Amino acid sequence: MSTPRVEFRWVEKRFGGVHALRGVSLTALEGEVHALVGENGAGKSTLAKILAGVHTADAGELRLDGRVVRFESPARALAAGVAMVHQELALCPDLSVAENFALGRWPSVAGVVRRGACESRARAKLGELGLDVDPRRRVGELSVAARTLVSIAAALDRGARVLVFDEATAALDEREAVDLCARVRALAAAGTTVLWVSHRLPEVLAIADHVSVLRDGAFVRAFKRGEADEDVLVQSMIGRPLARARTSDAVAERELVLSVRGLTSPRGLAGVSFDVRAGELVGLAGLVGAGRTPLLEALFGLDPDARGEVTVEGRRVALGDVRAALAARIALVPEDRKRQGLVAALGVRANWSLGLERRFAHFGWLARSREAEAAGESLARLGTQYASLEAPVATLSGGNQQKVIFCRTLERDLALLLLDEPTRGVDVGAKHELHELVRSVAASGRAVVFATSDLPELLELATRILVLCEGRIVDDVARADATEERLARAMSGVSAGT
Repeated sequence: MSTPRVEFRWVEKRFGGVHALRGVSLTALEGEVHALVGENGAGKSTLAKILAGVHTADAGELRLDGRVVRFESPARALAAGVAMVHQELALCPDLSVAENFALGRWPSVAGVVRRGACESRARAKLGELGLDVDPRRRVGELSVAARTLVSIAAALDRGARVLVFDEATAALDEREAVDLCARVRALAAAGTTVLWVSHRLPEVLAIADHVSVLRDGAFVRAFKRGEADEDVLVQSMIGRPLARARTSDAVAERELVLSVRGLTSPRGLAGVSFDVRAGELVGLAGLVGAGRTPLLEALFGLDPDARGEVTVEGRRVALGDVRAALAARIALVPEDRKRQGLVAALGVRANWSLGLERRFAHFGWLARSREAEAAGESLARLGTQYASLEAPVATLSGGNQQKVIFCRTLERDLALLLLDEPTRGVDVGAKHELHELVRSVAASGRAVVFATSDLPELLELATRILVLCEGRIVDDVARADATEERLARAMSGVSAGT
């Protein structure tokens, strides 16, 4: 029987007036993957960061291999054998893989760094994990998946016995996520303890030996492998059953909203043509690099090199011109909300009103009271949670940040809504709310095109799925004919008859 490696005992944590953890107790065993699930704000990332030394507990006790510990910094945690693999990886992109391995402990002789020794050490550790990565390569040149694996290898090289993953697969495609999970399972089998924080419930059920559910900062219960399915986890996370709806398929006779012909771009499009009718929810499937994001960005005028013909409601839209796209009543919710959708230094109100300021202008002055009233009403319709309208938007959970962007976008008069990974990094409750919102947009007669790497989300939300591979549409699938197997084969370039 495995022995306890990590033990939380009645752990408490507050951030100002927010009670993030309320007496949480749970145990992770040696050589197991222990998953933490819960809605945004449930406390799972806070608990993980206490273990990794990012935060310190206000009360309670943390034990590592039976000894009481208190980590004042990530460096102290790492010295004790605990390392964190963040969603936003803490590597230096302008340094090589070997240099990232050696940070803070350069092998040297008489003050001269032995670069050959750095590279040999990194190559050996990468080889132990089965990674074919040149240690001389600059980290910034690697894919997100490769950088994640390099982070793991570097942590193990520093003696980590406990690995903490916070949404490690959020930016990976399906194949990369499966590969990472397989490697993590192998590490656990070799004795490493893994604390796995994720919103992806199918992934959690596949990887975890135990799943602990948190709600509103408190521990709810733990499940052993095989004791719970997705519905049981969801009900434990939100405290109630989650009603699941499906989108209507009856759009064939409706008016044409979007027509795309021969859309090409050196950014990854090779002659894309398709139509979207009013009320359709068209999903875009494809591996990383297949052309999903370039297609959405070209439709929104963000690609100056795009060529082809795009018409919206019968009127041709100039390519490479965001103003023309906005005039054609097109809106885009981008993939990276922090970098492309929000201004972190501004408050909730100011972020909500970006691009809407003229609506609240009065003789050249911004009527802030009117703006605040409209923002509050708009955000309330989607149940957005925030301390105040003036609170920095960066203090909101990922799901609430996404709601701010959605609410702002839907204040516009739209014909076509474009969504790029609309529910990445949001909890199951917020995901359900955003799905319902998107369905209501389509039901109102507008057209929706969305890209997601989450195949179950495609099958649940889309009325039709376009599969892209190497910049081309290789399959156009009605939902009634769509299966994960068919989509996966088409995404990989395998024809249905092969």
